[in-house]
Amino acid sequence: MADTALSARSDIADKTLVRSFSYVNGRWQTAEDGNTFAVKDPGTGNVVGHVASLSAEESSAAVDAAQNAFAAWAGLLPQERSAILRRWYQLQLDHKEDLARIMVLEQGKPLSEAMGEIDYGAGFVEFYAEEAKRPNIEGVTSHLPDAEVELWREPVGVVALITPWNFPSAMLTRKAAAALAAGCTVVAHPSAETPFSALALAELAERAGVPAGVFNVVTGDAPTVVKPWTEDTRVRALSFTGSTEVGKLLYRQSADTVKRLVMELGGHAPVIVFEDADLDQAVEETMKAKFATSGQDCLGANRIFVQRSIYPEFCKRLTAATKKLTVGLGMDDPDIGPLMHDRVVAKQEEHVRDAIEKGAKLACGGERHAMGPLFYQPTVLTNVPQDAKIMHEETFGPVAPVAPFDSEEEITQRANDTEYGLVAYVHTQDPRRIYRLSRALQFGMVAVNRTKVTGAPIPFGGAKQSGLGREGARLGMEEFTEVKYVCRDWA
Repeated sequence: MADTALSARSDIADKTLVRSFSYVNGRWQTAEDGNTFAVKDPGTGNVVGHVASLSAEESSAAVDAAQNAFAAWAGLLPQERSAILRRWYQLQLDHKEDLARIMVLEQGKPLSEAMGEIDYGAGFVEFYAEEAKRPNIEGVTSHLPDAEVELWREPVGVVALITPWNFPSAMLTRKAAAALAAGCTVVAHPSAETPFSALALAELAERAGVPAGVFNVVTGDAPTVVKPWTEDTRVRALSFTGSTEVGKLLYRQSADTVKRLVMELGGHAPVIVFEDADLDQAVEETMKAKFATSGQDCLGANRIFVQRSIYPEFCKRLTAATKKLTVGLGMDDPDIGPLMHDRVVAKQEEHVRDAIEKGAKLACGGERHAMGPLFYQPTVLTNVPQDAKIMHEETFGPVAPVAPFDSEEEITQRANDTEYGLVAYVHTQDPRRIYRLSRALQFGMVAVNRTKVTGAPIPFGGAKQSGLGREGARLGMEEFTEVKYVCRDWA
């Protein structure tokens, strides 16, 4: 534990969850040169603590630790790994309130959302605690006389995990639990904006009995920490959640070592509301899809298309609901908290200005909020033209652009007109249309008449430039395994 503003707070009961050193080989490690970086509360701008900034050499040492621990961890009975993951899961639930408060103070999201994220993230650990016991050998009918054929799934080895600031707990547990269940060891790099959540999870992993070297969290400058991992042949897989731009960079950097890549990248989700939809439900679900996490969500609705016959009424109701949203500090549990960076706020301003210049109408919002420099008013734009930037770029904030459409064929083409393909939301009561759209939309996930679709049992991921591979479900664990083919002759 270190002397930080976080650990001084009276509403964080377990002070030992607040760690400001990296966790490597079962030890809390400061940088040898003493370097640290500041972590700020985006709501207030106050520094909540300083965290160790490790060097490239120290980052490589974490791979040494993970490689040295791999054989013993992979060699445990699956039931033994399962029991450790189960204890880690329970500890996260036991410390839910502290973990949520730590998250709010470094990330800014409303407290109730942070509480929900802890439940969501812990759910992956529980799920993979069970999946750890089921890496079954698969028998295959032999194509050769007197031969017996089997397929084994074995852990790939050391896995690098790179996690974002918008879901600092759940993105780490979703990746790490799957890798650990498969028998891999982990080196993880959390975003420099939100390292305390990851370090708190490392503290709980240690209490759960995760052996030294199996789960390592390395804090610091991302290029400094991560580049040695992309170049190291011992790191056999890399899982990243973040922007498509950074994902492409990691893709290139990992090419020479031919790593297994799992990437959850940008999104540009359409909401499509047909005239036969339940209008009250469609507005309610659109609000969830747009404004959760203050709009800072790769699943966030970025384009809202409404069939022309119901378009005026939908816009009226959406605007009224948006005007009721509260804005404030995360600890006060508003609907909308601060955005993470000034550049995120600047993007809201740019997209709103561009859309209005091209003919869109401002229904509400459209400016920075009086709460502070990183707050932006919940905003609705109507009649947004197709050539507006917001219809082609991820906004990642609380701005809702709405446009009318006329036909199913038209909207299918417009929804698919993007390099992204993570999730699409469809509202209609026509079962045949549901089937057609579910087939025709070029997205990895389609939500029909609802917003929440994610969770531990489902394979999360996208098409096109929204990513590679899947996280969650059995597929999420299989991403960290190799298939070994064994052909035996007993003669």
